[in-house]
Amino acid sequence: MVTEAKEQLLPVLQDCSLTHGMNAAEIRELLGSAQVRVREYAKGDIVFHDGEMPHCIYILLTGEVHILKDTFSGRQIFLSEIAEPGDMFGEVYDVLGQPYDMYVEAVRPTRVLEISSHLLSLDGGGELSRSALLVQRNLMRIFARKAYFMAGKLKVLASGSLREKIVRFLFQHIGPDGCIELSVSREYLAAYLAVTRPSLSRELSAMQREGILAVDGRHIRVTAMERFEEYL
Repeated sequence: MVTEAKEQLLPVLQDCSLTHGMNAAEIRELLGSAQVRVREYAKGDIVFHDGEMPHCIYILLTGEVHILKDTFSGRQIFLSEIAEPGDMFGEVYDVLGQPYDMYVEAVRPTRVLEISSHLLSLDGGGELSRSALLVQRNLMRIFARKAYFMAGKLKVLASGSLREKIVRFLFQHIGPDGCIELSVSREYLAAYLAVTRPSLSRELSAMQREGILAVDGRHIRVTAMERFEEYL
């Protein structure tokens, strides 16, 4: 039976990739499982630690978390941010049964839906529910998209200079009008390109001074396409 609190999660899950194609009844069946729970984290709380073994899949409901890694010297490296309700994280480690090689911290008060690994396995015998089978199907699609994403990222990171990396990244998102609307923060983009944020900002500013780009926040327009394509 779905509690009133879980019933309120229905709109978020209807837009979530993990429950894509599931109707309201199937989502309610998923939420009604004892293996699915809502947890709250205060700012600064750790959702899971580096080296910890996974036990569930996480879906962000409200708030924001950052995916982080500490170096041996104690420097904290920002890897990614999860800020959109319905975004999922930790699923690859859970399915593979591998320990986390990073950690996740709540950067403001956050609510997360946790789906236990036991819901998607037959270790305890019996048959999987229809909702669990649909979640399994969607996980396969999600992993396929992530593999495609990583192939694109490798093309970008294989570039020589930072400028080439920037151009190849922007080229993957450019519209027919030569404009790019970034869906991620400058900090996330720097982590994606494996550079520091100041280095990224300096290079974007240099490309703007040279008349290659016009940068306005997350809106970028290529102003000299031939010069832009020289770096592809």
